[in-house]
Amino acid sequence: MSPNLSQRLKDSGIQPSAQRLAVAQYVLSTDDHPSADQVLAKVQSLVPMLSRATVYNTLNLFVEKGLLKQLVLAEGKVVFDPVLSPHHHFIDDDTGRIEDVPWDAIRVSDPARLEGYDVTEYMVVMRGRKLGGPRKLQKKR
Repeated sequence: MSPNLSQRLKDSGIQPSAQRLAVAQYVLSTDDHPSADQVLAKVQSLVPMLSRATVYNTLNLFVEKGLLKQLVLAEGKVVFDPVLSPHHHFIDDDTGRIEDVPWDAIRVSDPARLEGYDVTEYMVVMRGRKLGGPRKLQKKR
């Protein structure tokens, strides 16, 4: 475990237990957008005594303290995202994989002008099929 990770949790007001550090090591560094069950499966292989309740409580604590975002990108599917800066998402219909799309790759007209709404945050969620190999999405020029 990285001492920086322990300090990062402390700086966020979280007491760094062994279980929290194990969850943090995976979920705060992954490119995936894992569900709680995926986090449990991944981390439990390293920390067998980790319980489902501990994972759920830890993920909710990380969201509450601003280390993760909790997203519902498909009906009934809650995932966790360690990237806190504004960005969009692409969901591959073939694999179900969720990828980050740079904020400036998608142009959205001014959502603040949407009459009758007070827009405080937005993101675009796209679905489709990824073409070619494992390259990251790039903004079009």
